[in-house]
Amino acid sequence: MASIFTKIVKGEISAYVIAEDAENLAFLDAMPLVEGHTLVIPKEETDFIFDLESEAYKNLWAFAQKVAKKLEVAYPAKRIAVAVVGLEVPHAHIHLIPISKMEDMNFKNARLEFSEEEYKRIQQRIVNSEALNL
Repeated sequence: MASIFTKIVKGEISAYVIAEDAENLAFLDAMPLVEGHTLVIPKEETDFIFDLESEAYKNLWAFAQKVAKKLEVAYPAKRIAVAVVGLEVPHAHIHLIPISKMEDMNFKNARLEFSEEEYKRIQQRIVNSEALNL
């Protein structure tokens, strides 16, 4: 059975896409810890990030770096935190989370809920950031 992320890649489930290239996709987390919380995934479904082929692994992180630079412009927090957990969805993914304090990326925190209009506003804020044109 395909993961929810594979269904997003195939267009079977909609997502608020931030950036995309031939191999990778970045979109807003549906259950964000903070505004701007973004997921970066390889389009090819692989459960464990360290099982990615070497080139795919390097490309995923290079793509994540570009997305993080866009987030830095859109959300000038102290850091863009990075987390790779991989327990909740069996598809390798990187969390990029704008944080100002360590507690901002505590996965035990209550998740934020946004309306469709708010998600679109957040998406456009990031997409339109001037850091890099992806």
